[in-house]
Amino acid sequence: MATKKKTIKVTRTGSTIARPAIQEKNLIGLGLTKTGKTVELEDTPSVRGMIKKVSHLVKIEE
Repeated sequence: MATKKKTIKVTRTGSTIARPAIQEKNLIGLGLTKTGKTVELEDTPSVRGMIKKVSHLVKIEE
């Protein structure tokens, strides 16, 4: 029996202008290349860590 993996919806709400380059790289790594874009990601510790680094630039829906 296959188990359903947990996912989270992440929407980019802020710009990376005047932000450290690592924050922009985290957003690109999450697949959030433009403001307003929404992606559905698997809920893993590595994804949660990336989201935590840019939490002020994204909106999270469980």
